[in-house]
Amino acid sequence: MSRALYRGASGIGGKPAAGYDAADEARYDPKEPSENGIGGAGGRGRKRHLAVAAVKIGVLVLAAAALVGSVAWAGSLYAGRGAAAAAAAAAASRGYRRLQEQLVTDLLDIGELAGGGVRAREAEVCVPEYENYVPCYYNVSDAVDVADLGGGVVISYERQCSREGKIACLVAPPRSYRIPVRWPSGKGFIWKDNVRISGQEFSSGSLFKRMMVEEDQISFPSDAHMADGVEDYAHQIAEMIGLRNEFNFNEAGVRTVLDIECGFGTLGAHLFQRDLLTMCIANYEASGSQVQITLERGIPAMIGSFASKQLPYPYLSFDMVHCAKCNIEWDKNDGGFLVEVDRLLRPSGYFVWTSSLNTHRALRDKENQKKWRTIRDFADSLCWEMLSQQDETIVWKKTNKLDCYSSRKSGPVLCTHDPESPYYQPLNPCIAGTRSQRWISIEHRTTWPSQSRLNSTELDIHGVHSEDFAENTANWDSMVRNYWSLLSPLIFSDHPKRPGDEDPQPPFNMLRNVLDMNAHFGGFNAALLKAGKSVWVMNVVPTNAPNYLPLIFDRGFIGVQHDWCEAFPTYPRTYDMVHADGFLSLEKHQKHRCSTLDIFLEVDRILRPEGWVIIRDTAPLIEAARSVVTQLRWDARILDLDIASDEKLLVCQKPFIRKQ
Repeated sequence: MSRALYRGASGIGGKPAAGYDAADEARYDPKEPSENGIGGAGGRGRKRHLAVAAVKIGVLVLAAAALVGSVAWAGSLYAGRGAAAAAAAAAASRGYRRLQEQLVTDLLDIGELAGGGVRAREAEVCVPEYENYVPCYYNVSDAVDVADLGGGVVISYERQCSREGKIACLVAPPRSYRIPVRWPSGKGFIWKDNVRISGQEFSSGSLFKRMMVEEDQISFPSDAHMADGVEDYAHQIAEMIGLRNEFNFNEAGVRTVLDIECGFGTLGAHLFQRDLLTMCIANYEASGSQVQITLERGIPAMIGSFASKQLPYPYLSFDMVHCAKCNIEWDKNDGGFLVEVDRLLRPSGYFVWTSSLNTHRALRDKENQKKWRTIRDFADSLCWEMLSQQDETIVWKKTNKLDCYSSRKSGPVLCTHDPESPYYQPLNPCIAGTRSQRWISIEHRTTWPSQSRLNSTELDIHGVHSEDFAENTANWDSMVRNYWSLLSPLIFSDHPKRPGDEDPQPPFNMLRNVLDMNAHFGGFNAALLKAGKSVWVMNVVPTNAPNYLPLIFDRGFIGVQHDWCEAFPTYPRTYDMVHADGFLSLEKHQKHRCSTLDIFLEVDRILRPEGWVIIRDTAPLIEAARSVVTQLRWDARILDLDIASDEKLLVCQKPFIRKQ
């Protein structure tokens, strides 16, 4: 069960009353507290509005008077006193300010009573059909029962987001859902009922090659995905590149890997032990989802496909792209899929392709020969060098020499206009990134872990001053220490819970999957790693924020660009913590976008039961946000960061809503 935090004066509203219209709730937007306030639902009479307005004006007058009085009082304490007296006065002033805030909150409560209104209502729980709801990819009314299609059928949908028809309810977990097994134990097995897998898939045996099912658990032996075991497979790739073994990947400049249709993240789980960070992408799947299961194991993943649009990553971002029997027809689309791989690869990066098409037996077929020649010739036109072929696996290396493109007789042209970080734009048939200052061979880049500390020359490429970067780094190191100090009694422990074990006494919410909604330079990610925390971070750069996603990738981290008025490309219940620093301020300056409630409903969807949300922003925005999160039934607490700072911390925990 969730452990309740202190519920602030805003409290949590009552259950929706009869006749409650969810549309009223969806329209509630606290981005401007002075306009939207607490409560204020439609349908009140003119007299009630006047009464509420009068009370709120009174509140503002009293608050202003109290503030002026406190400043004068604190000043009198400081005047003519020593350092010790000044420190005591500062502490007293801080306590007095808290009393003022409580007074204001209480007066607002009185204002609600005077208006005869009820606080903003709690959001309702969605019907069970929405347990695995993924907006932009899935519509319940149009859903097809996977069981009716037979085993082995994969349904995929192109990402299509619309702001019309959004649901305004809380996506509840399945009835048999259990808190995930904690890292690192969760890497080896998960609870079967936490993910959606149909009986047909089990009976067909299509998934047994990659996982084992026993009663209520799914386990992932390390050799389940590759025929000779994942360790042997990784060793083979290293040798084909020219390395002694997979322990030398970092020395060769390999840190970030894009794994296309990763199975269930077995390769990524193995490479994580070698200090490689692997992002798994796969199509949306209604059942047996590679992305959902990979995230459940604690391995980075998101929904993404090679279809008609570019992936939301910058060009020149990954050191290796891997495809093992990934069902991408590389010979199709006039080579457009290979051009997209080339866009994502850094100079001297590797494309690893494992396919049964590459075997001598398969190439006896004339149609397969034609496919193979098409892929080989197009790779040559991209200036890729085939390093080696062993059995089903081929490794190509992208060129780092720009003059190669001018010496070609044919092939894709160089892009004249290529946005560094396209956001789901149509596939571009030209070669990107050749004009970028980031065109640097992976062999000449700083290797991990020094890579995360960019030097002044590397920062200049991104237009960032080294002093600003150093200050940002120091601030986040301090903030993460403060987070752990403030929240460790509530959140963190190192208890590796295993199936069959009894729940330990709280706290036992160890974190693994973390999402940063407004990552900026990736400082939160860097500070967590520096502090030795066993987490990975999805660094999200909002589309309406300065685009530092290329810098984040150049630090050896992973991330994605995203519009938070749309659904994030993941399944429900996939993150342990969502962090947002300055995000509310960013949204406040954007007019006519979605409401804060819409954004928080999406955060609730992707957050695991008993998961945590940490929001850092200015005091007025934090107070307004608390009135929204109470609609989501989150337990919320506001914490002061510094007496001299206008910023506050809103710490929330999502409850475990169990179905009756």
